[in-house]
Amino acid sequence: MRARRRALDELDEERLLRLVAKGDRGAFDELYRRTAPWLAVRLRRRCADEQIVAEVMQETFLAVWRAAGAFAGSAVGGSAVGWLWTIAARRLVDAFRRRAHHAEPPAAAAQSTTVPAAEDEALAGTVGGDVGNALRRLAPELREVLQATVLDGLSVRETAVLLRLPEGTVKTRARRARIAMREELA
Repeated sequence: MRARRRALDELDEERLLRLVAKGDRGAFDELYRRTAPWLAVRLRRRCADEQIVAEVMQETFLAVWRAAGAFAGSAVGGSAVGWLWTIAARRLVDAFRRRAHHAEPPAAAAQSTTVPAAEDEALAGTVGGDVGNALRRLAPELREVLQATVLDGLSVRETAVLLRLPEGTVKTRARRARIAMREELA
């Protein structure tokens, strides 16, 4: 049992996801142990309601268990923790939508004009259009740094930890990605 635990400790998150896709409960437990605290912190930064955070965490890991085989991985420039965060962020948006659908808006909110958040506009732009095309043409290492810092709103330090890179490398890649995006969109 301990040997199995030590063997799982040595695997990266992508390899753990590959094992989860094959139904390995131990790999799922290890992936949860590693990523749940980090994921909960990120969700709490975006939502103060602990009940919603708990629901989103449960839905996220249920989706991971069910869809681990769909993770494309580094072959398409993705990372396991990035994939987890994408699932969690989408589940959080869904939870907000469900809550908003059932809630009665205050009278003052109905009168004011709302402007979409920059992150929402950026995410919408990645789905299609010039921004999405430019983003897809970036080198994978530049794209993942740009997605983490701009789209996910991570700090340089958080991005460095997430991508297992030195902070200086994250800063350099972020600058190169912004320059490349500016050139593509000019």
